[in-house]
Amino acid sequence: MLRVLLSICFSFFVAVQAAFSQTSDTDIAWVQVEAQPSLTIATQRAQLYAQDLQDVNGFDLGSGWYAIALGPYRRVDAEEVLNVYRNEGLIPRDAFVAQTSAFRRQFWPVGANVLGTTETATPQDTASASVVPAPEPEIKQVDETPRQARASEAALTKAERKELQSWLKWAGYYTSAIDGAFGRGTRASMSRWQADNGWDATGVMTTLQREELRDQYFAVLKGMDLRTVTNADAGIEMQIPMGVVRETATEFPFVRFEASGDNPAKVLMISQGGDQSTLFGLYDIMQTLEIVPLEGERSRKKDSFVLTGRNGKIISHTEVSLKNGEIKGFTLVWPIGDEERRTRILGEMQATFSRVDGVLDPAAGSNDAQSIDLLAGLNLRKPKMSRSGFFVDNNGVVVTTAQAVQSCTKVTLDNDYEATVVGIDDRLGVAVLRPVDGLSPMAVATLRDGDARLQSDVAVSGYSYEGILGAPTLTFGTLADVKGLAGDTAFKRLALTALPGDVGGPVFDSEGTVLGLLLPKTQANGQQLPSDVSFAVGADTLRTLLDQSGVSATSGTGNGTLAAENITRLAADMTVLVSCWN
Repeated sequence: MLRVLLSICFSFFVAVQAAFSQTSDTDIAWVQVEAQPSLTIATQRAQLYAQDLQDVNGFDLGSGWYAIALGPYRRVDAEEVLNVYRNEGLIPRDAFVAQTSAFRRQFWPVGANVLGTTETATPQDTASASVVPAPEPEIKQVDETPRQARASEAALTKAERKELQSWLKWAGYYTSAIDGAFGRGTRASMSRWQADNGWDATGVMTTLQREELRDQYFAVLKGMDLRTVTNADAGIEMQIPMGVVRETATEFPFVRFEASGDNPAKVLMISQGGDQSTLFGLYDIMQTLEIVPLEGERSRKKDSFVLTGRNGKIISHTEVSLKNGEIKGFTLVWPIGDEERRTRILGEMQATFSRVDGVLDPAAGSNDAQSIDLLAGLNLRKPKMSRSGFFVDNNGVVVTTAQAVQSCTKVTLDNDYEATVVGIDDRLGVAVLRPVDGLSPMAVATLRDGDARLQSDVAVSGYSYEGILGAPTLTFGTLADVKGLAGDTAFKRLALTALPGDVGGPVFDSEGTVLGLLLPKTQANGQQLPSDVSFAVGADTLRTLLDQSGVSATSGTGNGTLAAENITRLAADMTVLVSCWN
């Protein structure tokens, strides 16, 4: 039914012509639907398109890429095919008209070769093209007789036989163990590969066939220029994709290879002397780097570790081991969405990694680019946002602004302690956090019973500069009103100029009790409020929210006015940096 509808659509656009027409080579055009970096995936995609569309072909583009294209058509007909199929949602919006010169060998349908033809299909022929018998696959000329093929196969080492099985497995023909034993399963997979690639299906692959399979396997790595690199200073030898990275700097304990083109790849050689404690320290340090995203598996053993991480842009893999007082390993950072190429390159790096004598000198590197945000020339991971919070019980439960914990992969307290969100009130803008591992804070908040006196002095404790300073600062002001602008008694209005990092911090009265939690700046009725107008959620409202979360907070009214230095000390022990990480 779909093909009938498409035929009607095309008849509307194109006048009825002969089933095939003769045209010159320069007038032949194709509709390139998509391109894939994997021959196996490209073949599967071509088969999928062929279920609904006519004139589907697969061509090698070179550099490890394979195109699915419709045609051949005259140029004017190709434009109509592109427009109609794209409008019907049958091909991607970024499909385009291509010339024959863009394509190389045809790989699908098997045995077909339409690149040299001057016959073009017309759009209205697509509905009936399926009744034309498909040409029989052309059997290629073999380079060896069956006897010669068996003899050349017998000369393969076990490693080479296992490698051949791995290629067949990659191509989707072999599903059993890679054992180097050519049993019934291996022979059957060879036969299927031979049949699909235009060879006589004998189940014994000739030298030329093995080379063709190998070329298919390595086609995805074209342009990667995998090359063995030996760094005597680091004492490491391994294959590195020098087609996309170049060595840029050595800064203990890394030899850095940065992207040399559009592909944002990165490689590190890791080398230093040390013992298990050094290894474990490196394990912790690596996880602070921007190139090791938070999401991913971590595995640490007594003499090695593996770190994987991914986010919306990159996938990172690090593996390091300790042997004879030498800690060595590597990191591969690769862009997201290119998994087959990344996996293959990673496999080659793992297979070729070897140790030679020596480790990096701790003084290696100039460290000219000094910055608190850099470690050995690499960016340290920074939180998406940092705000303030404060302890409300002796188990380390913290209250903070809801703003600080939205869309976070991980929430930390003082950068070191992971916490979970156990309660949140979006109307109030408050979140309740519980540390994953129990904490024993130096001080906890005493939530004030009742309201403080209007125009009395208040102070907000917060990490004004989002953690750049190692301790909270106090910002002083006055209590302007015991309710919000709309009269809501859950909020208190302050005459106080705070910074974004202070948000979530405790608002102290002059007696050292907490009368509220500082909220983010807001706009009232679309108008920007004066800079010295701030709001806090009142202590009574906080107490109710904590009760709902199963947290029992301390309440009180204080014991007289405290000196400024005493409030400062109390604030430092109670206030905590809350960070949101992605």
